[in-house]
Amino acid sequence: MSPFGKLNLADFGKGLLVAVGSAVFSVIYSTIQAGSLTFDWKAIGITALSAALAYLSKNLFTNSNNEVAKPESK
Repeated sequence: MSPFGKLNLADFGKGLLVAVGSAVFSVIYSTIQAGSLTFDWKAIGITALSAALAYLSKNLFTNSNNEVAKPESK
């Protein structure tokens, strides 16, 4: 885990995984709803970007003890 207020390379890697995973689930969901395989690239991109930003924001404001909005304990 990265310290409060900082992001490391692992955070970005995990954020990428969250983005890809959420985009895949978005495609699966829209395929089930429509009854056919269609790709709305704009919606997929927005979903992936939103998920990645949410994950990175959560990590930015969480310390290495997984406590939200608390500075590192000494």
